[in-house]
Amino acid sequence: MTDTPVDDPKPSFRSDVTVELVKHSAADSDVLWAARVSTAGEQSLEELQKDPERSKGLINYLMRDRHGSPFEHNSMTFFISAPIFVFREFMRHRVGWSYNEESGRYRELQPVFYVPDASRKLVQEGRPGKYVFVEGTQAQQELVGRTMENSYRQAYEAYQEMLAAGVAREVARAVLPVGLFSSMYATCNARSLMHFLGLRTQHELAKVPSFPQREIEMVGEKMEAEWAGLMPLTHAAFNANGRVAP
Repeated sequence: MTDTPVDDPKPSFRSDVTVELVKHSAADSDVLWAARVSTAGEQSLEELQKDPERSKGLINYLMRDRHGSPFEHNSMTFFISAPIFVFREFMRHRVGWSYNEESGRYRELQPVFYVPDASRKLVQEGRPGKYVFVEGTQAQQELVGRTMENSYRQAYEAYQEMLAAGVAREVARAVLPVGLFSSMYATCNARSLMHFLGLRTQHELAKVPSFPQREIEMVGEKMEAEWAGLMPLTHAAFNANGRVAP
């Protein structure tokens, strides 16, 4: 029996990304517990919270002087849906991260593809290491959209043709482009997330400039918004100290 697809799904196109916080054990108190055990031993949550200004000051001190280990005693798991080329950049971040991505060997990949919208700057000016991106013309935007969509359709038709002929999924997937959407669970702690944000987002408060690709920056911005709600003191200290991870 051949592994024939039940239907023939039609390609769809997205310009956004999905980031969902699916579970967490992360709070500013985790940082305080870890930091104060070296001088005060074990403390209750009530003891940690009875002096908010002292807690804020301690977290800022740890961030400023780069005492990083107290920021590791927490966990956040995100569900992320983004183009494959975003995940290839994501995998450069290995310390403090765990990943599980959907497999093209074990399931038929769905035809969801990335096409940038009009807000995406299309033209690179300058030499490597010293360049900027600027707005594309309407003609360039139309070219990008038309060319990408046509290429995606052709690639997915070839993929479907091979599956229908009984070719294994792990072989047929080779024709699919990096603009295909994939999904994964990514688990990190606050310290590893800060390292990620320092490299993959641009921010006016950053002491060290970063030049991320816009698509991974979109993921980073959404992850940061979730983290800021969980650990507001830690996030504020990160910003106040130039967005340099401890």
